[in-house]
Amino acid sequence: MKVLLSLFYFAYFALVGVYIVFIPKTLLDFEYTKFQIGIIGSAAPFMRFLLPFIFKHYIALTQHIFRLALLFTFIGALLLLGTVENFWVYLVANLLFGASMGVILPFVETIALSTLSKKLYGKIRLWGSVGFIVVVLSLGELNLSSTLTFYCLSLLAFFTFLFGYFIVHQEVVNNGEEEEESSSFSLMKYWAFWSSIFLMQVAFGGFYIFFTIYAEEQGFSSKMVSYLWSFGVICEIVMLYFQGPLLQRNLLTILKVATLVTALRWLLLYLYPSSLFLTFIAQSLHAISFALYHTAAITYVFSLYSQKRLAQQFFLGISFGLGGALGAFIAGVVYEHYPRQLFLVESLITLVAFLMLLVHAERKNQ
Repeated sequence: MKVLLSLFYFAYFALVGVYIVFIPKTLLDFEYTKFQIGIIGSAAPFMRFLLPFIFKHYIALTQHIFRLALLFTFIGALLLLGTVENFWVYLVANLLFGASMGVILPFVETIALSTLSKKLYGKIRLWGSVGFIVVVLSLGELNLSSTLTFYCLSLLAFFTFLFGYFIVHQEVVNNGEEEEESSSFSLMKYWAFWSSIFLMQVAFGGFYIFFTIYAEEQGFSSKMVSYLWSFGVICEIVMLYFQGPLLQRNLLTILKVATLVTALRWLLLYLYPSSLFLTFIAQSLHAISFALYHTAAITYVFSLYSQKRLAQQFFLGISFGLGGALGAFIAGVVYEHYPRQLFLVESLITLVAFLMLLVHAERKNQ
């Protein structure tokens, strides 16, 4: 199972790497406006937000549904290739692709958290970061055409489908317990925490969708931008490998520190946009603002709720889903009219996310 999980994470996050690093830039070649790119970037996250509510009330997240999601991830990638010249049809294809991707990751994360220790989880999950960095460096060096970029996306979607299919055959589940308890699942009990992780990903929206474009507009070459992405992921990998002892400490404190560090990261990008050195410094903080924050957050959610799989779906849906969708939309609007202020806005939003964690900690201690 450890090998299959490693291969799945490698393929899945390599797929994510192509989708978020290279596809937005590719859309410029098809004469999409930056506002349209923001809309497209919000489509997949928005579907991730809707899914948990559907699965809470109408559908059980079973192995059969997981297999279908794997298949439609591959089909969705093929549709992206075939529909990119028509904005509205391409938008629909992104909705399908995002919905499928939003099903498969929480399913696999629950398996990983249930079968691996906190220390081992990071060492398995880091293969996702390796996949991301390999594809970013490779495509950055090759400088592929728009069509070949979409072919690469489809190939990685196929491998994600393949490894996910083999994983599901080794999973031992108890669907009955999950389904019986899902009706008692409550977001309002920890509303401040959910607000914080939502705002954290709203602030990441501008980075995921526009960092490549933003950096190139500061005069950095495409190759240098791929190095910047890769450096951030290398720092992420190091953190994932060594974070085990940190996760034995207070997870809420870790989340507070990581959120403040992320606010500093966006502020650096705003204040010194053309400084290569400080941009590398900002990227190094990805180790804390993504790797440490993400693992601490999903582990914290895992400890809060007995409905483990549903909780992970809501984490993905509210953070990367609704937060990512709104973040991409806001970033599109801001970057279209005030490109220089994008990361200042992201930094302020992250500070509000930190305040929400303080509220959550106070309510939890009462």
